Amino acid sequence: MFDELTFEDCNHSKDPVLGCALEGVASIIAGINEASIIIHSPQGCAATVANAYDIHEVDFTRRKIGCTRLFESDIVMGASEKLKSLIKEADQTFQSKVMFVVGTCAADIIGEDIEGICQALQPEIKIKLIPVMAGGFHGTSYDGAALGLAALLPFIHKTPLKASDRVNLIAPQANLNPSWRADLNWVTDVLRVFGIAVQAVIPHNTSFEELEKAGMASANILLSHDVGTEFAKKMQEIHGIPLILDNIPLPIGLKNTARWLRALGTYFDAEDKAEQMIKQGEEMVIDVLRRRALMIIPRYRNCKVAVSADATLGIGLIRMLYEELEMIPELLLIRSGAEKARKLLAQELNAMGISPRVVFAADGYQIKQALSGIEVDAVVGSAWEKYMAEELGIKLAFDVINPTNRDVYLDRAYFGYEGMLNIMEKIGNDWEMGLRSRMINWEQCI
Repeated sequence: MFDELTFEDCNHSKDPVLGCALEGVASIIAGINEASIIIHSPQGCAATVANAYDIHEVDFTRRKIGCTRLFESDIVMGASEKLKSLIKEADQTFQSKVMFVVGTCAADIIGEDIEGICQALQPEIKIKLIPVMAGGFHGTSYDGAALGLAALLPFIHKTPLKASDRVNLIAPQANLNPSWRADLNWVTDVLRVFGIAVQAVIPHNTSFEELEKAGMASANILLSHDVGTEFAKKMQEIHGIPLILDNIPLPIGLKNTARWLRALGTYFDAEDKAEQMIKQGEEMVIDVLRRRALMIIPRYRNCKVAVSADATLGIGLIRMLYEELEMIPELLLIRSGAEKARKLLAQELNAMGISPRVVFAADGYQIKQALSGIEVDAVVGSAWEKYMAEELGIKLAFDVINPTNRDVYLDRAYFGYEGMLNIMEKIGNDWEMGLRSRMINWEQCI
C-alpha cells in the first residue's frame, strides 16, 4: 500500500506542470488526418494547438487551424458572430471531413453556446461540425484528452464483423517518453510477430476510414494509464470490443515486459512466440550489461529515489528501479490521478511489499514541497525536477521524461528490452555527470 501525501496550501502554483484541457483535446484532434480545428479563443491558445501538432510531427502544410483571436472587447460584448464568420470561411478553405469547434476559457467566461452555434450553422456548412468545450475550467490536459476521445466515438461504425487478428491501439501519445512514437512502433512490431495487425491507432496519423472501421477490431490495447480508460469502456459497451492488458503495467523493464508479452501471447494463443521473444530479449539485456555496465548494481543499490512521472511510465518504472536496479523508491509523484492508475499502483506496491509516499495529480508546487520534505539521493523525472533537485541540494537528478533538455534526433523506445537499456543509458550518463567534479584546475594540465 502507499502513504498518500496531501497539501493544505495548494490553491495556486507557480509551476503548473499539468496543461489545460485545450492541450488534451488538441493532442487528440492533431492525430486525425482529415480533421480541422477552430478555436474560439485569444491568439495565444493557437500556440497550444500548434504544439499538439508538433507532438504528432504534423507538417505545417497539413495543419488546418483557425482562431477567432478574441480581444477584450469580444469578451465584454460577445463574439458569436465572429465565430460564425470564421466557421463559414474555414468551410470554404479547409475542405476537411470534420471540423472541431473548440471553446476555450474565454468562451467559458462569455458563456458562448458553442453547441447551439454549430447546430444552427450545420445546414449551411458542408463540413461536419463537432462542438467541444475545453476551457481550463474543465480540468487538466488529461481531462481534455478524455473529452477529445469522447468526441471521436460517434465516428466509429457499429459492425457485427470482427477480425480476430486485429486490434486498436489507444492513446499512444499520452506518454511522457520524449520518443513515444518509438514505443508505438515497438508495440506494433511485437503484434506483427504475433500475427496481429493494427486496425486503428486512436489517435496518431489516423484517417477517418481507419477510425470508422475501428469497430472491426477484436481487442483494444490502451497504451496509457493516464488517458483513455473511459473511452475503452465505451468501446466495449457499444461495439463489444474488450480492453485487454489493462490490469498490468506497460512493458517497462525486464519483469514488466515479460508479463506484458506473456499476457498478450496468452490472449492471442501465441505463448511460444512470447516466450521466444522474452528469452531473446533478456539474453540481449544481460549480455549488454555484462559487457558495458558491470558496476550498475553496486552503483544503484540502496540509492533512495523519488520518481516524478505520469502513471504510464511511473508505475512501470517502480518495479524496474526496485527489483532490477535495487534502488529504494521513497516518493512517487504521479502527474495524473485516474482511479484505474491508483488501483494498479496499489496492486504493484503491495506485490513488491513497499510503501513509498505518493502524490497524485502532482503539480509543480506539490512536487517541490514533497521533495523538500523527504530525504532522497536521486530524482527520476524531467528537466523540471532536475532544476528543483539542484535547488534543494539533492545529489542526483535524471532527465528521462518530458519536458526534457535533451536533444532528440532519433526516436528511442522505453517499452521493451532495448527500451530498458535506453532508460538506463540516460540514467547512467546523468549519474556520471552529476558526480563529475566542477572544480577541475585545468592550469595543471598545461
